[in-house]
Amino acid sequence: MKNKPLKIVAISDTHGQHRTLKLPNGDVIIHAGDVSRSGRPEQIQDFLDWFANLKFTHKIFLAGNHDFFFEKARANVIDKMIPEGIIYLNDSGVEINGVKFWGSPITPVFNDWAFNRDRGSEIKKHWDLIPDDTDILITHGPPFGILDETVYGKRTGCEELLLRVYHVKPKYHIFGHIHEDYGNFTKGETTFINASVLDDWYEMKNEPAELNFYCKSK
Repeated sequence: MKNKPLKIVAISDTHGQHRTLKLPNGDVIIHAGDVSRSGRPEQIQDFLDWFANLKFTHKIFLAGNHDFFFEKARANVIDKMIPEGIIYLNDSGVEINGVKFWGSPITPVFNDWAFNRDRGSEIKKHWDLIPDDTDILITHGPPFGILDETVYGKRTGCEELLLRVYHVKPKYHIFGHIHEDYGNFTKGETTFINASVLDDWYEMKNEPAELNFYCKSK
């Protein structure tokens, strides 16, 4: 069988500036959270309207620490709000053309943001849900020590997430959250991608990440 590449475009932390983005073509678009500035319903609706009209076959997103609506609203309200054709991941997964994606909005506690969990056993419960056969892991926040350094030199990633990633060994781990550490880094079998498109001044600066996942043709 010939390998057929699945072209994936990844972005994160648009904070309401999604309509100024210039996106390359692809099969799958992934947004790793912080789709809004403050998580108000009208901000979320504007993002969903834009996201639904993108020319990608598959559209995946998860919430971030700014996206309070997704944590506070009831599940049935969220389900009705999300347009057909959009995949919303919240400690959940989806399989596309044999490629297994898993997404989570959870980040370690920082002030009083959405989807915050205490480090240690509380946050570990979320990472334990990540299936061992995950191909592409999407989290809003980074693992500890990898593309997680703030402009002040502080490492903010999650230690428990790092341990789980080392166990699962996904081909790609896509995240955002720390705008100023945008980029990619490969260690072992996993390529880590901080896909934040805004810099630490919330200015549109960084290019969307592009990657190919080779899956077997049917």
